[in-house]
Amino acid sequence: MSLSYAFQPAHLLATATLVAGCCSASTPVEPSTEQLQPKPVVGLITKTGTNPFFLKMHEGAKAAAHAQGVELRLATGPDGSDGAVLGQAVERMMDHGAKTILITPVNNRVVISALQKAREAGIQVIALDSPTDPADASDALVATNHYRAGFLAGQYAKAALAGKPPVIATLDLFPGHSLGVQRHNGFMAGFGLPAAAADSSTQSGAPEIVCMADTFGNRAKSKAALAQCLAQHPDINLVYTMNEPVARGAHDALRAAGKENAALIVSIDGSCAGVQDVATGAIAATVQQYPRRMAEQGVALGLKYARTGQRASGYVESDFSLITATPLAGIASLDAEAGAALCW
Repeated sequence: MSLSYAFQPAHLLATATLVAGCCSASTPVEPSTEQLQPKPVVGLITKTGTNPFFLKMHEGAKAAAHAQGVELRLATGPDGSDGAVLGQAVERMMDHGAKTILITPVNNRVVISALQKAREAGIQVIALDSPTDPADASDALVATNHYRAGFLAGQYAKAALAGKPPVIATLDLFPGHSLGVQRHNGFMAGFGLPAAAADSSTQSGAPEIVCMADTFGNRAKSKAALAQCLAQHPDINLVYTMNEPVARGAHDALRAAGKENAALIVSIDGSCAGVQDVATGAIAATVQQYPRRMAEQGVALGLKYARTGQRASGYVESDFSLITATPLAGIASLDAEAGAALCW
């Protein structure tokens, strides 16, 4: 597959200017020490260049680089799984003098090997949104706390039912995926149901959960799964969905069964499409992530490393908010208009 790199300097190098009246045309202005120092290079590599989530990262990284005097270079893969392209992008970033590489990682041998090579060369590596596997292939992870995001969705769902006995369907990702597991278990804990540890499994013996299905994050699979659940449990009044395409599939199934007003749907992501579904009432609430801020945090950590030599380490949490058209007492939230201003 041919490579399609988009290395883009975030700004033009500043040119020296003469201060009016201070010097004659024959007297050059000496550049300051700061002007003589090269700008630190930070690279951002995302799985694709078309996903709105990653495009919002590009936007945040460019703004942060411009504001902080960082030279930013971008590279993208052709899809979400091409490790060969991303691995070679890491090497290209090394060749371009990147001091820090930010990456939304694909966890295959080629990418991990390239990241380890970068770290051995003294380059700081920061994973964005999801961790590398193994975790020590990067210095740090900047991401949403998916367990806490699920917890917030569960808290809202509990309050929204207002004492009604819950009859719950959970539409999850697929077994073993850390993001799906963390969101599910956070939802359970937030609702007040017995929950497994954040990173264990999505299994639950809670009688309130009458149906659990894996959707692979797919709208059509979600619709089919909930239709089957409704056939067996027509009294379902709450549907937890691991992301907003799954939420839209759940709404499709409820509408097809004539039950769109009989069950609440809660979700996690905060895309523009998801926020619009909140505005129309298709989704009761969603927890919004902020990929722009993740990238801004990454650029700031890159600048700090360039200036001080201090590497970032461990988990750096990025914030999130509940978006709903029906705010509830005691649960902090933003309305759909505010969510639309922040969506991706």
